[in-house]
Amino acid sequence: MTTITQSSFGKTKDGQEVTLYTLENAGLKVCISDFGAHIVSVFAPDKNGEVRDVILGFDSVTGYENNPSFFGAAIGPNANRICNATFSIGDKTYKLKVNDGPNNLHSDEAKGFHKRMWDAKAENGELVLTLRMEDGDMGFPGNLDVKLTYSITDDAGLKLHYLVTTDRPALINMTNHAYFNLSGQGSGKILDHELKLNASKYTPVVEGAIPTGEEADVKGTVFDFTDFRRIGDDIDDDLEQLTLVKGYDHNWVIDGADGSLKTVATLRDNASGRYMDVLTDQPAIQFYAGNCITPEDGKGGVHYDVRDGLCLETQVHPDSINQAGFPDCVYTPERPYDTVTIYKFYAK
Repeated sequence: MTTITQSSFGKTKDGQEVTLYTLENAGLKVCISDFGAHIVSVFAPDKNGEVRDVILGFDSVTGYENNPSFFGAAIGPNANRICNATFSIGDKTYKLKVNDGPNNLHSDEAKGFHKRMWDAKAENGELVLTLRMEDGDMGFPGNLDVKLTYSITDDAGLKLHYLVTTDRPALINMTNHAYFNLSGQGSGKILDHELKLNASKYTPVVEGAIPTGEEADVKGTVFDFTDFRRIGDDIDDDLEQLTLVKGYDHNWVIDGADGSLKTVATLRDNASGRYMDVLTDQPAIQFYAGNCITPEDGKGGVHYDVRDGLCLETQVHPDSINQAGFPDCVYTPERPYDTVTIYKFYAK
């Protein structure tokens, strides 16, 4: 059974009290903030039992109010990119904030779900975070009731359950933007980490990291992570798909995705012996190698720089709303957004 305690995490610029919730179970300790529903810390043991925090982040809410790299952020209502910051549902067109070249990235860097106070309640070993988004907020349609539940499974998995209801057709594609370093935050680059993705296809991009609409085979390319592969081996190759986004920052299409919970990725750090499995019912996962981390000081005064952490963001394909062949990301009163992702930690 997960135990939950709480402590002060400081005050926002406008004087709101922020709480840090600490969940513990199965040898795992996880810290969550009610500001932005951020994953602040995950403490996990290595093969020798030494516990380290494996998440990049900040010591108080002050860092998260800025947070240009989206450390630990709950992204919503839409994660990733939308071409030309424009989409249509039915015969109505919606305009979003232009904040990534001509495109929209992560809904709104100043007003997205990661910059809002959530209502928090600890109940039955779970931390339940809720918020309300009004129709037209940030340019998105729908009055949304958002519920994000964090818990720790008995086999040391950090479980995220997203449930969003809407009163009209709405674009919803949430994720979490945690940066992982299985050697421990502040221990340097993640280039020696090895990654396996249960995905034989990925979505190539054009300038601006917008998918072309193609699902391309990874076999024989630097995007083939169907077996464990060191992240740093090919990340700086002079290939257009890599140079466009300064390394790996692409969407992989999960093999056999059918809406059921599956293990879609495994990350391992041979030095510490720590492993992390990613389980989800989503059709895709974004592997971002931290190529554009803004250099700044994080927890404990540690200095973060590019590729000091990596993200594995479960999702539907980027720009799905504008790509006819991509998965449906429009939800209705009859079809709520209901999805689970688990980050499971172990060592050997």
